[in-house]
Amino acid sequence: MSSHSTAADRQEDPQPPSKTKRKHAMAELQGLGEQLVALPDDRLRQVELPEGLRLAVVEARGMTRQDDARRRQMQYIGRLMRAVDPQPIREVLAAARGDSAGETAMLHRVERLRSELLADEKLLFTIASRSPAVDLQQLRSLRRAALAEQAQGKAPRSYRALFRLLREIDQKAATLHGDGDDERQ
Repeated sequence: MSSHSTAADRQEDPQPPSKTKRKHAMAELQGLGEQLVALPDDRLRQVELPEGLRLAVVEARGMTRQDDARRRQMQYIGRLMRAVDPQPIREVLAAARGDSAGETAMLHRVERLRSELLADEKLLFTIASRSPAVDLQQLRSLRRAALAEQAQGKAPRSYRALFRLLREIDQKAATLHGDGDDERQ
């Protein structure tokens, strides 16, 4: 037998990952943990986590100073992450960043709806007919304030608030009607 090993021989004799690979994997899990800590509450609730990990994330959120205690807490979260399948967490984080196609489509749909609403007040009634629980007065008020901001060159506070409200309406409609790509605007 020759002293040279072939690729097939190496695959038959699996070796544990190198120390460097293990460190990279642990650093990635700790990074996912840090992203979990930074998630808004509504997004964090969407992630299925073991109770111990959820408590550790909540505790880390309460640590406002960037000191050794927070660093140790993040390392602890990284250790707890080893026992969890990271893929669902990655998917929720991707959606939170807007990386998913569905999330991007929803954002574009809401932006288009906001633009159309600013151009035509009659769209309020269409929105109200599709989502009867909508506060029509609040929508009308935000629309007027956003138009006034644009006309006066002010900061777009109401413009952004209008987007948030329309996104909330869209998300509620999506949960009521399923996540299918229906004819919502």
